Amino acid sequence: MINNTDPSGTFYLLNKKDQKVPLVFVHGVGLTHEIWKPQIDYFKDYTTLSYDILGHGKTPLKKTNISFDDFSEQLIKLINELNFQKIHLVGFSIGSLVARNFATKHNDRLQSLILLGSIYKRSEEQQKIVNDRFNLAKKNHTLSKQALKRWFTDKYLEKNPNTYEKISSILEGNNMENFLKVYELFVLHKNDENFKNIKVNTLIMTGENDIGSTVEMSKNLSNVIENSQLKVIKNGKHLCGIECADEVNMTIKNFIKDNG
Repeated sequence: MINNTDPSGTFYLLNKKDQKVPLVFVHGVGLTHEIWKPQIDYFKDYTTLSYDILGHGKTPLKKTNISFDDFSEQLIKLINELNFQKIHLVGFSIGSLVARNFATKHNDRLQSLILLGSIYKRSEEQQKIVNDRFNLAKKNHTLSKQALKRWFTDKYLEKNPNTYEKISSILEGNNMENFLKVYELFVLHKNDENFKNIKVNTLIMTGENDIGSTVEMSKNLSNVIENSQLKVIKNGKHLCGIECADEVNMTIKNFIKDNG
């Protein structure tokens, strides 16, 4: 396992194997590459790459004004640096929006696309909720641990206090200026990607009980992305990649097996 930083300043974790097509994981806002540990461990016999997106973890954010294009540029620079010709790209939450943006620009570099907990066309009520949440974070200049209640079931948090502490620690470690810049992109996202440019086979997954990235959103998203299929994770909430790791991992494994 290699911990390193590329020439652009992106911190990454690489597990290099002989397997031809690497799996690349993009985390959510306020988090770091560490959330992918259940996937990195499960796919230990595969080449896997997880990294800290701009302004998160050990990766700096140098620009004042940022867009999703900047995150796609970060990723293309990283995979070029590592000489990856094609990748299986897995994005979670805002990471799925990065993956969507990347896919519209660099479809030829993708072997497959996997979107986990991806938003699509929030209702007015849903938009108001995220606006209010953003304004509260901006006002208090802090992150609420209430997020964990949305991301995990109570039962899971009770049984896994270490996970609660780990995710809380990651949230508390955020540079708030950077977090708010990136969070605003997530809040104001307009679903204006050029979806017809995404030709690669795509898996869209969400938790059955994810209130922010709903099953309905995923269904609607699967209708606009050609060659896509939908998987709903039973009893899952937003961070089902951790809580329901077994099902998520098996679904990813079967999908990439079918897609070379």
